[in-house]
Amino acid sequence: MGKWLWGGAVTLAAIGVASMVWEPLAAEQSAPPSSKNYDVEIVRDGFGVPHINGKTDADAAYGLAFAHAEDDFSTIEEVVSMTRGRYGAIAGQDGAKVDFVFHLLGVRDTVDRRYEEIPADVRAVLDAYAAGLNHYAEKHPDEVRLSNLFPVNGKDIVAGFVLRAPFFYGLDNYISTLVEGKPPPNESAAAMTPIGRDPEMNGSNAWAVAPSRMADGKTWLVSNSHQPLEGQVAWYEAVVHSGEGLDMAGALFPGSPFVLLGHNRHLGWTNTVNRPDLVDIYKLVLNEAGDQYRYDGKWLPLQEERVWLPVKFGWFAVPIPQTLYRSVHGPVIKNDKGAFAIRYAGIDNVKAVEQYYRNTKATNWDEWTRSMSTGGITGTNFVYADKTGRIAYIYNALFPDRKPGFDYTRILPGDSSTPVWKGPVPFDRFPKVVSPASGFVQNANNTPFLAAGPGSEIDPKTQSPYLGIELGMTNRGLMGTGLMMNDKSITPEELLAIKMDTRYAKSGWVKPWMDSLLAVDANGDDKIAEVQKLLRDWDWSSDGKGRADAIAERLIRHAARANWRNDPLPDPRETLQKTVEEFSERFGRLDPALGDIQRLRRGKVDLPLIGGTDTLRATTMWDGEQPDGKMRVRHGDSFIMLVRWDKAGNVVSESIQPYGAATNRPDSPHYTDQMKLYTAGKFKPVHFEWADAVKHAKRRYRP
Repeated sequence: MGKWLWGGAVTLAAIGVASMVWEPLAAEQSAPPSSKNYDVEIVRDGFGVPHINGKTDADAAYGLAFAHAEDDFSTIEEVVSMTRGRYGAIAGQDGAKVDFVFHLLGVRDTVDRRYEEIPADVRAVLDAYAAGLNHYAEKHPDEVRLSNLFPVNGKDIVAGFVLRAPFFYGLDNYISTLVEGKPPPNESAAAMTPIGRDPEMNGSNAWAVAPSRMADGKTWLVSNSHQPLEGQVAWYEAVVHSGEGLDMAGALFPGSPFVLLGHNRHLGWTNTVNRPDLVDIYKLVLNEAGDQYRYDGKWLPLQEERVWLPVKFGWFAVPIPQTLYRSVHGPVIKNDKGAFAIRYAGIDNVKAVEQYYRNTKATNWDEWTRSMSTGGITGTNFVYADKTGRIAYIYNALFPDRKPGFDYTRILPGDSSTPVWKGPVPFDRFPKVVSPASGFVQNANNTPFLAAGPGSEIDPKTQSPYLGIELGMTNRGLMGTGLMMNDKSITPEELLAIKMDTRYAKSGWVKPWMDSLLAVDANGDDKIAEVQKLLRDWDWSSDGKGRADAIAERLIRHAARANWRNDPLPDPRETLQKTVEEFSERFGRLDPALGDIQRLRRGKVDLPLIGGTDTLRATTMWDGEQPDGKMRVRHGDSFIMLVRWDKAGNVVSESIQPYGAATNRPDSPHYTDQMKLYTAGKFKPVHFEWADAVKHAKRRYRP
């Protein structure tokens, strides 16, 4: 968000040592959950994955919190600090930007007002998870970095969902654009394209395949999320059981009391990021003093609030003041172009925690869709499969229930209530494909109108234009659908090969980009001519076998963001020149092997990794700041899970993580123990049943 936060930082820094005590003393503490003894046992398997078994669902949540804290308390603490508007005290300026959004959206106000609307059984799980974190923090005070952060309670856990959910469809990018005083995204004559998350931070592939399409007669679900390999939205694997019928294997983010994607005995689901238009921006008409706005012919007061953001500078936290504004529409941002109100999916909504929890407890399609009708999960596609052979794709989002008569892709008038929607559309209006004749559904962050192959697709004419459905296509979507369509009887080996495919389709966006690079006049530049020759001989795959794979992949990365945003692609000549200079300086040649420069690195483990920016075997972001100049992969294929049900309804699954179960413990044997399997495209078993977990236990204990 640029320099918007720091105008007074130098002056305020003069308070120096006094600020060392300001932040923790000024922080409002949460009341701990009611004291309770939790009955839970934890088993660690050979890969360190925790299997939690509680007498009740709350017991299991308590154990999950403790086990996750054992592996990555540092990241969980960061997430908890966000739920209290104190992340800047840990992460400095970048953290304070998150705290600004926390206050701007009124996260705590929403939670305080809505918390009692959450059913009691869900609140019991939330409080138990918080108690598990408190227990770990109490036992390991040396790991706690922020004073007065613990204890936490169920409200803090809900606040994490309320704050972070809109980030997945890119609300923070809209806020950043407006705060920095840039032209609002839809102010120009051209209609707005939903911003969404940064394209390098978007991703995921998913397939569900019916028994009719599989050679083994089983129902398959392939979960292939693309998330950062480390940090606050890196997946953590767990298997959870309780005597109340909670039986779930899969993955979750730090701060979640339950598995967010995976399977139980009866059914499973996975997610991919989607990007419908879920944000509306209204330009307010202010009075001369700027403290009132016109609305339906009346002047209403513009709500104003002063907040202090803690910003870590060295050893102390400096309080930085910010003024927040709100109108009946939602949060308001003032810049030199006016005052803009933002209304967004999930505003004033705490239902996500109930929906996720009910999903895990569902035993059939009817129960699962009843949970999906809760109206809590703000966005993301769902790909579903169950033991009966039913498969489905749901283009899920809390779509604003917009009224006809306005172009919601542009700035809306803020002086009328007519374009201000009151809530989301119901689940029965979501675009979806259920049990298609094609026998498969897929999504790879592409338009929902390509999900199941010809004859089984959603008809765009049946969908309201006010849902703001995306039309974009990814290479992964084209390849994922095309490869499935071309194989009428898919073996498990063939399905895995589809997931691990490294090719680019010549019918997609990469082809015109490559054509533009080849059309550049080298004009006597031997190195540009050499790159063009490499590209002409390229086999359109990032499998690491060709001489052109590395430089082709680099050139594709330069255009990926613009393609995702529907922006003009970069200048071909400038891009070629920049890439030639980079490769010459970094590697001393233009044709290094892809695996030589694209590395999976952690601790002392350093392995070559194939795959590409927009291939089904995905390596979507590099960290180029490496001492040897090579590219460390830090985003792409993350948690992968293969699930299948046989004809008798029995479930078996396998999974893999890029690193290991101990996500932030370098001294653990499970810090890097999955890396070789991951780079080889192999999987480890999921010991789903508790008896199986006990049989393979390497450690068994109670928190």
